[in-house]
Amino acid sequence: MSIDASLDAAAAITEADIFDAHLGGKLSVQSKMPLTTKRDLSIAYTPGVAQVSRAIAADPALAATHTWASRLVVVVSDGTAVLGLGDIGAAASLPVMEGKSALFKEFGGLDSIPLVLNTTNVDEIVETLVRLRPSFGAVNLEDVSAPRCFELEERLIEALDCPVMHDDQHGTAVVVLAALINAAKVAGKELGQMRAVISGAGAAGIAISEILINVGLGDVVIVDSKGIVHRDRDDLNAVKAKYAAITNKEGLIGGIREALDGADVVVGVSSSKFEEADLAKMNENAVIFALSNPDPEVMPDVARKYAAVVATGRSDFPNQINNVLAFPGIFRGALDAGARRITPAMKLAAAHAIAELAEESLSNEFIVPSPLDPRVIPAVSAAVQAAVVAE
Repeated sequence: MSIDASLDAAAAITEADIFDAHLGGKLSVQSKMPLTTKRDLSIAYTPGVAQVSRAIAADPALAATHTWASRLVVVVSDGTAVLGLGDIGAAASLPVMEGKSALFKEFGGLDSIPLVLNTTNVDEIVETLVRLRPSFGAVNLEDVSAPRCFELEERLIEALDCPVMHDDQHGTAVVVLAALINAAKVAGKELGQMRAVISGAGAAGIAISEILINVGLGDVVIVDSKGIVHRDRDDLNAVKAKYAAITNKEGLIGGIREALDGADVVVGVSSSKFEEADLAKMNENAVIFALSNPDPEVMPDVARKYAAVVATGRSDFPNQINNVLAFPGIFRGALDAGARRITPAMKLAAAHAIAELAEESLSNEFIVPSPLDPRVIPAVSAAVQAAVVAE
């Protein structure tokens, strides 16, 4: 479908269409077994099910093969950073989490259920998931505000013996890296010689900075609401202070204007806007990723005046940076490999797998594959499994 056709289709969607589609929720549970005869009931439920329960009680490892728990992903949120809506609470976040679970099933072939919690206390969330651990096989954290999201993810990784990933951080970072790998090729630049500006120091901004550092980017400069993150600032939380020590090699100070002067890449993951005059100070053949939704930091027609490659988070422009390219395959690969954690090596493998799928048709308007490309999830899953074996 062309962009124009996509826009026409989107324009035709009414508020009634949306509310009717969500009536009663977007998810349901369907039995894999027939339940039409007494024999069916005797096998699926009593008395037959008691034999399976006794067997699991005697050998807990059987729960992995004779229940759905080992491959069930729970999408967990406290509703504090939902899309562009902010802190709207657990109940209001549930439609979004239902949608995420639907994506897990459709794209990753994984069963998934949303789990929204009426608490923002990290200790309580950790305790809740530890107690529920027998019921699931992986945790996708979603829409948890920064900086609590960093502590929460770290605590859960240590507390649970299963894959845990905050998709707002790492799913975004993986796709950004995949896009930048190919954007650098289009722009004729080497990653190791590029300086990137990350506009936003929340969940996505910090994770993007981390993965770009891990892949060996020349330098990364983070800009938050108060300006460039640097070593001499005394108003940084622990997470920002950590990254102040390993980024901004030139010791830049000031704001986004000073950061963009001589930069090769800018990635926008905040509500801040990019001024045209500031973009003009970037190096030739720059890369501009304006990822805020629904309103990018700068519109593509303006960004193209100063960049060799432009990407957004929207589906109605070329080069959409969409997390669905990453998270279903990452979780599928981790669960297929029996991994207990999702590691930096697995994320890097996923990014390279996504980038490779766009190589044959690489251009300034095609740096990542479509989320609907059927090759994406198998490729990402296979790359993640290979990384697990290598580690």
